[in-house]
Amino acid sequence: MTSSLESLNRWVEDVARLTEAEKIHWCDGSESEERLLKEQMLASGDLIGLNPETHPGCTLHRSSPTDVARVEHLTFICTRDRDDAGPNNHWMAPSEAHAKVDALFAGAMRGRTLYVVPYCMGPIDSPISRCGVEITDSPYVVANMRIMTRMGSAALARIERDGHFVKGLHSIGDLDPEKRFIMHFPEELTIKSIGSGYGGNALLGKKCHALRIGSWQARSEGWLAEHMLIVGIENPRGETRYIAAAFPSACGKTNLAMLIPPESYREAGWKVWTVGDDICWMKPGEDGQLWAINPEAGYFGVAPGTDRTTNPNALTMIQHDTIFTNVGVTADNQPWWEGLSEGVPARDWQGRPHDPGQGPAAHPNARFTVSAKQCPSWSPMAEAAEGVPISAIVFGGRRPSLIPLVFEARDWTHGVLVGAAMGSETTAAATGAVGVLRRDSMAMKPFCGYNFADYFSHWLSFDKPGAKLPKIFHVNWFRKGADGKFLWPGFGENLRVLEWIIGRCDGSRSAVETPVGRVPAATDINLDGLGLSAAAIDSLLEIDVDGWGREMAATGEYLDSFGARMPQALKAEQKRMAEALSKSTPSQVRAAGG
Repeated sequence: MTSSLESLNRWVEDVARLTEAEKIHWCDGSESEERLLKEQMLASGDLIGLNPETHPGCTLHRSSPTDVARVEHLTFICTRDRDDAGPNNHWMAPSEAHAKVDALFAGAMRGRTLYVVPYCMGPIDSPISRCGVEITDSPYVVANMRIMTRMGSAALARIERDGHFVKGLHSIGDLDPEKRFIMHFPEELTIKSIGSGYGGNALLGKKCHALRIGSWQARSEGWLAEHMLIVGIENPRGETRYIAAAFPSACGKTNLAMLIPPESYREAGWKVWTVGDDICWMKPGEDGQLWAINPEAGYFGVAPGTDRTTNPNALTMIQHDTIFTNVGVTADNQPWWEGLSEGVPARDWQGRPHDPGQGPAAHPNARFTVSAKQCPSWSPMAEAAEGVPISAIVFGGRRPSLIPLVFEARDWTHGVLVGAAMGSETTAAATGAVGVLRRDSMAMKPFCGYNFADYFSHWLSFDKPGAKLPKIFHVNWFRKGADGKFLWPGFGENLRVLEWIIGRCDGSRSAVETPVGRVPAATDINLDGLGLSAAAIDSLLEIDVDGWGREMAATGEYLDSFGARMPQALKAEQKRMAEALSKSTPSQVRAAGG
Protein backbone atom coordinates (compact mmCIF):
# COMPACT_ATOMS: atom_id res chain seq x y z
CA MET A 1 0.00 0.00 0.00
CA THR A 2 1.39 3.38 -1.02
CA SER A 3 1.75 5.94 1.81
CA SER A 4 0.49 9.48 1.42
CA LEU A 5 4.07 10.79 1.55
CA GLU A 6 5.18 8.43 -1.22
CA SER A 7 2.23 9.60 -3.28
CA LEU A 8 3.14 13.21 -2.53
CA ASN A 9 6.77 12.71 -3.53
CA ARG A 10 5.77 11.13 -6.82
CA TRP A 11 3.35 13.95 -7.57
CA VAL A 12 6.02 16.60 -6.84
CA GLU A 13 8.47 14.83 -9.15
CA ASP A 14 5.86 14.58 -11.91
CA VAL A 15 4.99 18.29 -11.62
CA ALA A 16 8.67 19.28 -11.60
CA ARG A 17 9.19 17.37 -14.86
CA LEU A 18 6.08 18.88 -16.47
CA THR A 19 6.83 22.46 -15.43
CA GLU A 20 10.62 22.16 -15.87
CA ALA A 21 11.21 23.82 -12.50
CA GLU A 22 14.80 24.78 -11.80
CA LYS A 23 14.71 23.91 -8.09
CA ILE A 24 12.38 22.26 -5.57
CA HIS A 25 11.91 23.73 -2.09
CA TRP A 26 9.91 21.89 0.57
CA CYS A 27 8.44 24.49 2.93
CA ASP A 28 8.79 23.77 6.65
CA GLY A 29 7.02 26.94 7.88
CA SER A 30 9.96 28.01 10.03
CA GLU A 31 10.82 31.61 10.88
CA SER A 32 14.22 31.26 9.21
CA GLU A 33 12.51 30.14 6.00
CA GLU A 34 10.16 33.12 6.22
CA ARG A 35 13.05 35.56 6.67
CA LEU A 36 14.94 34.12 3.70
CA LEU A 37 11.88 34.24 1.42
CA LYS A 38 11.14 37.80 2.46
CA GLU A 39 14.73 38.90 1.75
CA GLN A 40 14.57 37.27 -1.68
CA MET A 41 11.25 38.98 -2.53
CA LEU A 42 12.47 42.38 -1.35
CA ALA A 43 15.54 41.93 -3.55
CA SER A 44 13.49 40.85 -6.59
CA GLY A 45 10.82 43.53 -6.18
CA ASP A 46 8.02 41.02 -5.49
CA LEU A 47 7.72 42.84 -2.18
CA ILE A 48 8.41 46.47 -1.32
CA GLY A 49 9.38 47.39 2.22
CA LEU A 50 7.09 49.89 3.97
CA ASN A 51 7.98 52.45 6.63
CA PRO A 52 9.68 50.40 9.38
CA GLU A 53 8.96 53.01 12.06
CA THR A 54 5.21 53.30 11.48
CA HIS A 55 4.60 49.79 10.07
CA PRO A 56 7.35 47.42 11.28
CA GLY A 57 7.54 44.16 9.37
CA CYS A 58 5.03 45.36 6.74
CA THR A 59 5.51 44.95 3.01
CA LEU A 60 3.65 45.85 -0.19
CA HIS A 61 2.98 43.65 -3.20
CA ARG A 62 1.79 45.11 -6.52
CA SER A 63 0.06 42.63 -8.78
CA SER A 64 -0.43 42.93 -12.52
CA PRO A 65 -3.19 45.45 -13.39
CA THR A 66 -5.00 42.59 -15.17
CA ASP A 67 -4.83 40.36 -12.09
CA VAL A 68 -6.61 42.07 -9.21
CA ALA A 69 -9.68 39.96 -8.30
CA ARG A 70 -11.28 36.55 -8.51
CA VAL A 71 -12.19 35.54 -12.06
CA GLU A 72 -15.46 33.66 -11.81
CA HIS A 73 -15.81 33.27 -15.59
CA LEU A 74 -12.48 31.40 -15.69
CA THR A 75 -13.23 29.23 -12.66
CA PHE A 76 -14.46 25.72 -13.46
CA ILE A 77 -15.85 22.73 -11.58
CA CYS A 78 -14.76 19.63 -13.47
CA THR A 79 -16.98 16.65 -12.67
CA ARG A 80 -17.69 13.59 -14.82
CA ASP A 81 -21.42 14.38 -14.81
CA ARG A 82 -22.19 17.97 -15.81
CA ASP A 83 -25.28 18.03 -13.57
CA ASP A 84 -23.10 17.37 -10.52
CA ALA A 85 -21.47 20.78 -11.07
CA GLY A 86 -24.87 22.40 -11.61
CA PRO A 87 -25.97 25.58 -13.37
CA ASN A 88 -24.37 27.63 -10.57
CA ASN A 89 -20.91 26.65 -11.84
CA HIS A 90 -18.95 26.79 -15.05
CA TRP A 91 -18.29 23.18 -16.03
CA MET A 92 -15.66 21.43 -18.06
CA ALA A 93 -15.14 17.70 -18.52
CA PRO A 94 -12.19 16.51 -16.38
CA SER A 95 -10.26 15.05 -19.33
CA GLU A 96 -10.63 18.26 -21.33
CA ALA A 97 -9.75 20.45 -18.33
CA HIS A 98 -6.63 18.45 -17.45
CA ALA A 99 -5.43 18.54 -21.06
CA LYS A 100 -6.08 22.28 -21.42
CA VAL A 101 -4.41 23.33 -18.19
CA ASP A 102 -1.53 20.81 -18.30
CA ALA A 103 -0.55 22.21 -21.71
CA LEU A 104 -0.20 25.61 -20.03
CA PHE A 105 1.77 24.13 -17.11
CA ALA A 106 4.29 22.56 -19.52
CA GLY A 107 7.51 24.51 -18.99
CA ALA A 108 5.69 27.15 -16.90
CA MET A 109 8.25 27.03 -14.05
CA ARG A 110 11.34 27.06 -16.22
CA GLY A 111 14.02 29.03 -14.37
CA ARG A 112 11.84 29.22 -11.23
CA THR A 113 11.74 27.49 -7.87
CA LEU A 114 8.94 25.02 -7.26
CA TYR A 115 7.68 25.41 -3.69
CA VAL A 116 5.93 22.52 -1.95
CA VAL A 117 3.56 23.94 0.67
CA PRO A 118 1.95 21.38 3.03
CA TYR A 119 -0.86 23.02 4.98
CA CYS A 120 -3.68 22.28 7.39
CA MET A 121 -7.02 24.07 7.20
CA GLY A 122 -7.97 24.43 10.86
CA PRO A 123 -6.14 23.60 14.11
CA ILE A 124 -3.61 20.81 13.54
CA ASP A 125 -5.28 18.50 16.07
CA SER A 126 -8.93 19.24 15.17
CA PRO A 127 -11.03 16.34 13.81
CA ILE A 128 -12.87 18.93 11.69
CA SER A 129 -9.63 20.10 9.99
CA ARG A 130 -8.49 18.87 6.56
CA CYS A 131 -5.06 19.05 4.92
CA GLY A 132 -3.70 19.89 1.52
CA VAL A 133 -0.49 20.54 -0.38
CA GLU A 134 -0.05 23.45 -2.75
CA ILE A 135 2.71 23.39 -5.33
CA THR A 136 3.48 26.93 -6.53
CA ASP A 137 6.19 28.96 -8.20
CA SER A 138 5.21 32.14 -6.36
CA PRO A 139 7.11 33.05 -3.18
CA TYR A 140 4.35 35.63 -2.55
CA VAL A 141 1.87 32.76 -2.39
CA VAL A 142 4.14 30.90 0.04
CA ALA A 143 4.35 33.96 2.31
CA ASN A 144 0.58 34.36 2.28
CA MET A 145 -0.09 30.65 2.84
CA ARG A 146 2.20 30.76 5.89
CA ILE A 147 -0.09 33.42 7.37
CA MET A 148 -3.41 32.02 6.18
CA THR A 149 -2.93 28.33 7.08
CA ARG A 150 -1.08 26.09 9.52
CA MET A 151 1.73 25.52 7.04
CA GLY A 152 4.87 23.38 7.17
CA SER A 153 6.24 20.40 9.06
CA ALA A 154 3.28 19.94 11.44
CA ALA A 155 0.87 19.84 8.49
CA LEU A 156 3.09 17.32 6.69
CA ALA A 157 3.06 15.10 9.77
CA ARG A 158 -0.74 15.22 9.88
CA ILE A 159 -0.94 14.37 6.18
CA GLU A 160 1.13 11.27 6.91
CA ARG A 161 -1.27 10.34 9.74
CA ASP A 162 -4.44 11.04 7.73
CA GLY A 163 -3.24 9.22 4.64
CA HIS A 164 -4.83 11.70 2.22
CA PHE A 165 -4.70 15.36 1.20
CA VAL A 166 -6.07 17.84 -1.34
CA LYS A 167 -3.68 18.44 -4.25
CA GLY A 168 -3.29 22.04 -5.40
CA LEU A 169 -1.08 22.98 -8.36
CA HIS A 170 -0.45 26.66 -9.06
CA SER A 171 1.75 28.71 -11.33
CA ILE A 172 1.62 32.39 -12.12
CA GLY A 173 2.54 31.38 -15.66
CA ASP A 174 3.05 34.52 -17.73
CA LEU A 175 0.01 36.31 -16.18
CA ASP A 176 -1.72 36.30 -19.55
CA PRO A 177 -5.49 36.67 -18.93
CA GLU A 178 -6.06 34.53 -22.03
CA LYS A 179 -4.15 31.69 -20.36
CA ARG A 180 -5.77 31.97 -16.92
CA PHE A 181 -7.82 29.11 -15.48
CA ILE A 182 -8.81 27.94 -12.02
CA MET A 183 -9.86 24.30 -12.35
CA HIS A 184 -11.39 22.18 -9.57
CA PHE A 185 -11.66 18.40 -9.76
CA PRO A 186 -13.73 17.55 -6.65
CA GLU A 187 -13.93 13.82 -7.41
CA GLU A 188 -10.11 13.78 -7.41
CA LEU A 189 -9.71 16.33 -4.56
CA THR A 190 -7.48 18.29 -6.93
CA ILE A 191 -7.11 21.98 -7.89
CA LYS A 192 -5.13 23.40 -10.81
CA SER A 193 -4.70 27.18 -11.13
CA ILE A 194 -2.56 29.00 -13.66
CA GLY A 195 -2.06 32.55 -14.90
CA SER A 196 -2.95 34.48 -11.75
CA GLY A 197 -1.09 35.58 -8.65
CA TYR A 198 -4.15 37.12 -6.96
CA GLY A 199 -5.17 35.73 -3.57
CA GLY A 200 -8.46 33.96 -4.27
CA ASN A 201 -7.04 32.43 -7.46
CA ALA A 202 -3.58 31.59 -6.13
CA LEU A 203 -3.86 30.90 -2.38
CA LEU A 204 -5.40 27.50 -3.03
CA GLY A 205 -6.14 26.80 0.63
CA LYS A 206 -8.61 29.67 0.65
CA LYS A 207 -11.66 29.68 -1.61
CA CYS A 208 -10.50 26.78 -3.81
CA HIS A 209 -9.94 24.24 -1.03
CA ALA A 210 -11.81 25.65 1.98
CA LEU A 211 -15.02 26.21 0.01
CA ARG A 212 -15.17 24.64 -3.47
CA ILE A 213 -13.41 21.36 -2.69
CA GLY A 214 -14.34 21.67 0.99
CA SER A 215 -18.07 21.85 0.23
CA TRP A 216 -17.78 18.63 -1.80
CA GLN A 217 -15.87 16.95 1.05
CA ALA A 218 -18.44 18.26 3.54
CA ARG A 219 -21.39 16.80 1.64
CA SER A 220 -19.77 13.37 1.34
CA GLU A 221 -18.67 13.39 5.00
CA GLY A 222 -21.76 14.94 6.63
CA TRP A 223 -20.68 18.48 7.55
CA LEU A 224 -20.87 22.03 6.12
CA ALA A 225 -18.15 24.20 4.56
CA GLU A 226 -19.50 27.74 4.45
CA HIS A 227 -18.56 31.30 3.48
CA MET A 228 -19.26 32.58 6.99
CA LEU A 229 -17.66 34.55 9.79
CA ILE A 230 -17.71 33.15 13.33
CA VAL A 231 -18.10 35.60 16.21
CA GLY A 232 -18.58 35.11 19.93
CA ILE A 233 -20.85 37.51 21.85
CA GLU A 234 -20.17 37.58 25.59
CA ASN A 235 -22.90 39.10 27.76
CA PRO A 236 -22.37 40.87 31.11
CA ARG A 237 -22.90 37.53 32.92
CA GLY A 238 -19.84 36.08 31.18
CA GLU A 239 -21.86 33.79 28.89
CA THR A 240 -20.63 33.56 25.28
CA ARG A 241 -22.85 32.62 22.36
CA TYR A 242 -21.35 31.95 18.94
CA ILE A 243 -22.89 33.15 15.69
CA ALA A 244 -22.00 32.13 12.12
CA ALA A 245 -22.92 34.72 9.50
CA ALA A 246 -22.82 34.71 5.69
CA PHE A 247 -22.42 37.89 3.65
CA PRO A 248 -21.10 38.25 0.09
CA SER A 249 -17.50 39.49 -0.20
CA ALA A 250 -16.91 43.12 0.80
CA CYS A 251 -20.32 43.42 2.47
CA GLY A 252 -19.09 43.80 6.03
CA LYS A 253 -18.13 40.31 7.19
CA THR A 254 -14.78 41.41 8.61
CA ASN A 255 -16.35 44.43 10.30
CA LEU A 256 -18.98 42.25 11.99
CA ALA A 257 -16.45 39.60 12.99
CA MET A 258 -14.34 42.25 14.74
CA LEU A 259 -17.20 44.39 16.02
CA ILE A 260 -16.49 46.74 18.91
CA PRO A 261 -19.53 47.17 21.17
CA PRO A 262 -21.04 50.65 21.55
CA GLU A 263 -19.78 52.48 24.64
CA SER A 264 -22.91 51.78 26.67
CA TYR A 265 -22.58 48.06 25.94
CA ARG A 266 -18.87 48.05 26.81
CA GLU A 267 -19.62 49.76 30.10
CA ALA A 268 -22.27 47.13 30.84
CA GLY A 269 -19.72 44.35 30.26
CA TRP A 270 -20.46 43.13 26.74
CA LYS A 271 -17.49 41.70 24.78
CA VAL A 272 -17.05 40.46 21.22
CA TRP A 273 -14.64 37.64 20.33
CA THR A 274 -13.40 37.02 16.78
CA VAL A 275 -13.09 33.36 15.79
CA GLY A 276 -13.06 33.90 12.02
CA ASP A 277 -13.97 36.49 9.40
CA ASP A 278 -14.56 34.51 6.21
CA ILE A 279 -14.89 30.72 6.33
CA CYS A 280 -16.67 28.37 8.73
CA TRP A 281 -16.59 24.58 8.81
CA MET A 282 -19.47 23.13 10.88
CA LYS A 283 -19.96 19.53 11.96
CA PRO A 284 -22.70 17.96 14.11
CA GLY A 285 -21.41 17.01 17.55
CA GLU A 286 -22.51 14.10 19.71
CA ASP A 287 -24.77 16.57 21.54
CA GLY A 288 -26.72 17.31 18.34
CA GLN A 289 -25.37 20.87 18.03
CA LEU A 290 -23.33 22.21 15.13
CA TRP A 291 -19.71 22.80 16.19
CA ALA A 292 -17.57 25.09 14.06
CA ILE A 293 -13.95 25.92 13.36
CA ASN A 294 -12.36 28.67 11.33
CA PRO A 295 -10.14 26.71 8.93
CA GLU A 296 -7.94 29.75 8.35
CA ALA A 297 -5.16 31.11 10.54
CA GLY A 298 -5.14 34.62 9.11
CA TYR A 299 -7.20 37.31 7.43
CA PHE A 300 -7.12 38.26 3.75
CA GLY A 301 -9.19 41.39 4.20
CA VAL A 302 -10.31 44.25 1.98
CA ALA A 303 -8.32 47.40 2.84
CA PRO A 304 -10.43 50.24 1.30
CA GLY A 305 -12.98 51.43 3.80
CA THR A 306 -11.03 50.10 6.80
CA ASP A 307 -10.53 52.92 9.31
CA ARG A 308 -10.83 53.71 13.00
CA THR A 309 -14.52 54.44 12.64
CA THR A 310 -15.41 51.36 10.57
CA ASN A 311 -13.14 48.68 12.02
CA PRO A 312 -10.70 49.82 14.73
CA ASN A 313 -9.62 46.26 15.49
CA ALA A 314 -8.67 45.58 11.88
CA LEU A 315 -6.76 48.84 11.62
CA THR A 316 -4.87 48.07 14.84
CA MET A 317 -3.87 44.57 13.80
CA ILE A 318 -2.42 45.61 10.42
CA GLN A 319 0.05 48.12 11.82
CA HIS A 320 2.82 45.49 11.89
CA ASP A 321 3.85 42.23 10.18
CA THR A 322 1.28 42.53 7.40
CA ILE A 323 1.46 41.95 3.65
CA PHE A 324 -0.46 44.66 1.78
CA THR A 325 -1.53 44.07 -1.82
CA ASN A 326 -2.42 46.84 -4.29
CA VAL A 327 -2.70 49.72 -1.81
CA GLY A 328 -1.28 53.19 -2.39
CA VAL A 329 1.60 54.67 -0.38
CA THR A 330 2.25 58.06 1.21
CA ALA A 331 5.39 60.13 0.66
CA ASP A 332 6.98 58.53 3.72
CA ASN A 333 6.05 55.03 2.51
CA GLN A 334 3.07 54.24 4.69
CA PRO A 335 0.22 52.18 3.20
CA TRP A 336 -2.82 54.20 2.16
CA TRP A 337 -6.28 53.49 0.79
CA GLU A 338 -9.57 55.25 0.24
CA GLY A 339 -11.48 55.55 3.49
CA LEU A 340 -8.36 56.03 5.59
CA SER A 341 -8.71 59.26 7.53
CA GLU A 342 -4.97 59.88 7.96
CA GLY A 343 -2.26 60.47 5.38
CA VAL A 344 -2.13 61.59 1.76
CA PRO A 345 -1.32 59.20 -1.11
CA ALA A 346 1.83 59.93 -3.09
CA ARG A 347 1.83 56.82 -5.30
CA ASP A 348 -1.03 54.62 -6.42
CA TRP A 349 -1.37 50.84 -6.37
CA GLN A 350 0.48 50.57 -9.68
CA GLY A 351 3.43 52.61 -8.37
CA ARG A 352 2.57 55.71 -10.41
CA PRO A 353 2.50 59.22 -8.92
CA HIS A 354 -1.05 59.50 -7.61
CA ASP A 355 -3.39 61.34 -9.96
CA PRO A 356 -7.09 61.22 -9.01
CA GLY A 357 -7.86 61.47 -12.71
CA GLN A 358 -6.27 58.04 -13.20
CA GLY A 359 -8.46 56.42 -10.56
CA PRO A 360 -8.20 55.67 -6.84
CA ALA A 361 -4.86 55.41 -5.07
CA ALA A 362 -5.68 51.89 -3.84
CA HIS A 363 -7.41 49.31 -5.99
CA PRO A 364 -11.02 48.88 -4.73
CA ASN A 365 -10.14 45.24 -3.99
CA ALA A 366 -6.79 46.00 -2.35
CA ARG A 367 -6.02 43.55 0.45
CA PHE A 368 -4.12 42.92 3.65
CA THR A 369 -2.85 39.53 4.83
CA VAL A 370 -2.27 39.26 8.57
CA SER A 371 -2.14 36.65 11.31
CA ALA A 372 -5.49 36.21 13.10
CA LYS A 373 -3.72 36.37 16.45
CA GLN A 374 -2.84 40.03 15.84
CA CYS A 375 -6.51 40.99 16.09
CA PRO A 376 -7.25 42.64 19.47
CA SER A 377 -10.56 40.73 19.64
CA TRP A 378 -9.04 37.36 18.62
CA SER A 379 -10.58 34.47 20.52
CA PRO A 380 -8.36 31.68 21.89
CA MET A 381 -11.30 29.41 21.00
CA ALA A 382 -10.13 29.77 17.39
CA GLU A 383 -7.52 27.15 18.31
CA ALA A 384 -9.96 24.81 20.08
CA ALA A 385 -9.82 21.38 18.45
CA GLU A 386 -13.51 20.72 19.11
CA GLY A 387 -14.55 24.12 17.72
CA VAL A 388 -17.32 26.30 19.15
CA PRO A 389 -21.08 25.57 19.39
CA ILE A 390 -23.17 27.67 16.98
CA SER A 391 -26.35 29.21 18.44
CA ALA A 392 -27.46 31.20 15.38
CA ILE A 393 -26.82 31.34 11.65
CA VAL A 394 -27.26 34.78 10.11
CA PHE A 395 -27.63 35.61 6.42
CA GLY A 396 -27.38 39.11 4.97
CA GLY A 397 -26.51 41.24 1.99
CA ARG A 398 -26.72 44.74 0.55
CA ARG A 399 -30.41 45.44 -0.04
CA PRO A 400 -31.44 49.11 -0.22
CA SER A 401 -35.12 48.23 0.16
CA LEU A 402 -37.63 45.47 0.99
CA ILE A 403 -35.59 43.36 3.46
CA PRO A 404 -36.13 44.51 7.09
CA LEU A 405 -33.31 45.15 9.54
CA VAL A 406 -33.67 41.63 10.92
CA PHE A 407 -36.08 38.71 10.86
CA GLU A 408 -36.04 35.15 12.16
CA ALA A 409 -36.92 32.08 10.12
CA ARG A 410 -39.81 30.05 11.53
CA ASP A 411 -37.90 26.74 11.30
CA TRP A 412 -34.88 25.10 9.62
CA THR A 413 -36.55 24.57 6.23
CA HIS A 414 -37.69 28.19 6.12
CA GLY A 415 -34.17 29.22 7.13
CA VAL A 416 -32.64 27.25 4.26
CA LEU A 417 -35.04 29.04 1.89
CA VAL A 418 -34.02 32.40 3.38
CA GLY A 419 -30.37 31.56 2.76
CA ALA A 420 -31.08 30.20 -0.72
CA ALA A 421 -33.00 33.34 -1.73
CA MET A 422 -30.63 35.95 -0.31
CA GLY A 423 -29.37 38.57 -2.71
CA SER A 424 -26.92 41.43 -2.67
CA GLU A 425 -25.57 44.23 -4.78
CA THR A 426 -22.29 43.18 -6.37
CA THR A 427 -18.97 44.67 -5.18
CA ALA A 428 -15.40 45.08 -6.44
CA ALA A 429 -14.30 41.74 -4.92
CA ALA A 430 -15.17 40.01 -8.21
CA THR A 431 -14.72 41.13 -11.79
CA GLY A 432 -17.77 42.54 -13.55
CA ALA A 433 -20.33 45.28 -12.99
CA VAL A 434 -20.72 46.85 -9.55
CA GLY A 435 -24.10 47.66 -7.96
CA VAL A 436 -26.14 44.96 -9.71
CA LEU A 437 -28.53 42.85 -7.61
CA ARG A 438 -27.82 39.16 -7.90
CA ARG A 439 -28.95 36.17 -5.89
CA ASP A 440 -26.08 34.71 -3.93
CA SER A 441 -27.40 31.73 -2.00
CA MET A 442 -25.71 31.49 1.43
CA ALA A 443 -23.04 33.84 -0.07
CA MET A 444 -21.79 30.67 -1.79
CA LYS A 445 -22.63 31.34 -5.44
CA PRO A 446 -18.98 31.76 -6.48
CA PHE A 447 -17.77 29.06 -4.09
CA CYS A 448 -20.08 26.04 -3.94
CA GLY A 449 -18.23 23.12 -5.53
CA TYR A 450 -21.34 21.31 -6.76
CA ASN A 451 -24.96 21.71 -7.88
CA PHE A 452 -26.82 24.24 -5.72
CA ALA A 453 -29.93 22.01 -5.73
CA ASP A 454 -27.88 19.21 -4.13
CA TYR A 455 -26.34 21.76 -1.77
CA PHE A 456 -29.79 22.86 -0.55
CA SER A 457 -30.72 19.20 -0.08
CA HIS A 458 -27.58 18.73 1.99
CA TRP A 459 -28.54 21.67 4.21
CA LEU A 460 -32.05 20.27 4.66
CA SER A 461 -30.61 16.87 5.64
CA PHE A 462 -29.34 18.22 8.98
CA ASP A 463 -32.92 18.55 10.29
CA LYS A 464 -33.28 15.11 11.80
CA PRO A 465 -34.35 13.63 15.16
CA GLY A 466 -31.97 14.60 17.96
CA ALA A 467 -30.55 17.60 16.12
CA LYS A 468 -30.27 20.85 18.10
CA LEU A 469 -29.89 23.13 15.14
CA PRO A 470 -29.11 26.86 15.30
CA LYS A 471 -31.92 29.33 14.71
CA ILE A 472 -31.61 31.08 11.34
CA PHE A 473 -31.92 34.85 10.80
CA HIS A 474 -31.54 37.40 8.03
CA VAL A 475 -30.18 40.92 8.57
CA ASN A 476 -29.95 43.96 6.33
CA TRP A 477 -27.72 46.80 7.53
CA PHE A 478 -28.05 48.58 4.17
CA ARG A 479 -31.70 49.60 3.91
CA LYS A 480 -32.07 53.19 2.68
CA GLY A 481 -34.63 55.90 3.21
CA ALA A 482 -36.32 58.06 0.59
CA ASP A 483 -33.32 60.41 0.73
CA GLY A 484 -30.98 57.61 -0.34
CA LYS A 485 -29.19 57.50 3.01
CA PHE A 486 -28.75 54.42 5.18
CA LEU A 487 -31.43 54.16 7.86
CA TRP A 488 -29.34 52.07 10.25
CA PRO A 489 -26.01 53.37 11.66
CA GLY A 490 -24.34 49.95 11.38
CA PHE A 491 -20.83 49.04 12.54
CA GLY A 492 -20.70 48.66 16.34
CA GLU A 493 -24.40 49.39 16.67
CA ASN A 494 -25.10 46.07 14.95
CA LEU A 495 -24.56 44.48 18.37
CA ARG A 496 -28.05 45.74 19.26
CA VAL A 497 -29.46 43.43 16.59
CA LEU A 498 -27.20 40.55 17.64
CA GLU A 499 -28.45 41.00 21.20
CA TRP A 500 -32.01 40.45 19.97
CA ILE A 501 -30.89 37.43 17.93
CA ILE A 502 -29.23 35.86 20.97
CA GLY A 503 -32.32 36.68 23.02
CA ARG A 504 -34.42 34.80 20.50
CA CYS A 505 -32.06 31.81 20.82
CA ASP A 506 -32.39 31.66 24.61
CA GLY A 507 -36.07 32.60 24.69
CA SER A 508 -35.64 35.92 26.47
CA ARG A 509 -36.79 38.21 23.60
CA SER A 510 -40.16 38.42 21.88
CA ALA A 511 -41.01 38.81 18.20
CA VAL A 512 -43.94 39.52 15.90
CA GLU A 513 -45.17 36.80 13.52
CA THR A 514 -45.36 37.97 9.90
CA PRO A 515 -45.76 36.10 6.59
CA VAL A 516 -41.99 36.37 5.99
CA GLY A 517 -40.79 35.40 9.46
CA ARG A 518 -40.52 36.72 12.99
CA VAL A 519 -39.67 40.43 13.19
CA PRO A 520 -38.89 42.42 16.32
CA ALA A 521 -41.26 45.14 17.42
CA ALA A 522 -39.55 48.50 17.90
CA THR A 523 -39.53 47.88 21.66
CA ASP A 524 -37.80 44.49 21.27
CA ILE A 525 -34.46 46.03 20.23
CA ASN A 526 -32.45 48.34 22.46
CA LEU A 527 -32.43 51.61 20.49
CA ASP A 528 -31.43 53.87 23.41
CA GLY A 529 -29.18 56.72 22.39
CA LEU A 530 -29.37 56.12 18.63
CA GLY A 531 -31.63 59.08 17.92
CA LEU A 532 -33.58 57.25 15.24
CA SER A 533 -36.90 58.79 14.29
CA ALA A 534 -40.11 56.80 14.63
CA ALA A 535 -40.43 56.90 10.85
CA ALA A 536 -36.93 55.45 10.39
CA ILE A 537 -37.66 52.64 12.86
CA ASP A 538 -40.94 51.84 11.14
CA SER A 539 -39.20 51.74 7.77
CA LEU A 540 -36.41 49.48 9.10
CA LEU A 541 -38.91 46.92 10.40
CA GLU A 542 -41.60 47.31 7.73
CA ILE A 543 -42.91 44.30 5.80
CA ASP A 544 -43.95 45.37 2.31
CA VAL A 545 -46.48 42.64 1.48
CA ASP A 546 -46.71 43.45 -2.24
CA GLY A 547 -42.95 43.73 -2.57
CA TRP A 548 -42.46 40.46 -0.74
CA GLY A 549 -45.02 38.83 -3.02
CA ARG A 550 -42.89 39.78 -6.00
CA GLU A 551 -39.78 38.62 -4.14
CA MET A 552 -41.30 35.19 -3.51
CA ALA A 553 -42.36 34.87 -7.15
CA ALA A 554 -38.79 35.67 -8.22
CA THR A 555 -37.48 33.20 -5.64
CA GLY A 556 -39.70 30.49 -7.11
CA GLU A 557 -38.31 31.16 -10.59
CA TYR A 558 -34.79 31.06 -9.15
CA LEU A 559 -35.36 27.68 -7.50
CA ASP A 560 -36.90 26.31 -10.70
CA SER A 561 -33.76 27.33 -12.62
CA PHE A 562 -31.89 24.45 -10.97
CA GLY A 563 -34.17 21.86 -12.52
CA ALA A 564 -35.34 18.47 -11.30
CA ARG A 565 -32.76 18.16 -8.51
CA MET A 566 -34.28 21.03 -6.54
CA PRO A 567 -35.63 19.56 -3.27
CA GLN A 568 -39.41 19.58 -3.17
CA ALA A 569 -39.35 20.62 0.50
CA LEU A 570 -37.76 23.95 -0.48
CA LYS A 571 -40.23 24.56 -3.32
CA ALA A 572 -43.10 23.72 -0.93
CA GLU A 573 -41.75 26.26 1.57
CA GLN A 574 -41.58 28.92 -1.13
CA LYS A 575 -45.21 28.19 -2.07
CA ARG A 576 -46.25 28.32 1.60
CA MET A 577 -44.71 31.77 1.98
CA ALA A 578 -46.20 33.00 -1.30
CA GLU A 579 -49.68 31.87 -0.21
CA ALA A 580 -49.31 33.44 3.25
CA LEU A 581 -48.35 36.74 1.62
CA SER A 582 -51.27 36.57 -0.83
CA LYS A 583 -53.68 36.28 2.11
CA SER A 584 -52.16 39.21 4.00
CA THR A 585 -52.74 42.92 3.71
CA PRO A 586 -50.29 45.68 4.64
CA SER A 587 -52.66 46.86 7.37
CA GLN A 588 -52.72 43.37 8.93
CA VAL A 589 -48.94 43.23 9.04
CA ARG A 590 -48.70 46.73 10.53
CA ALA A 591 -51.34 45.87 13.12
CA ALA A 592 -49.48 42.69 14.04
CA GLY A 593 -46.33 44.71 14.53
CA GLY A 594 -48.08 47.31 16.63
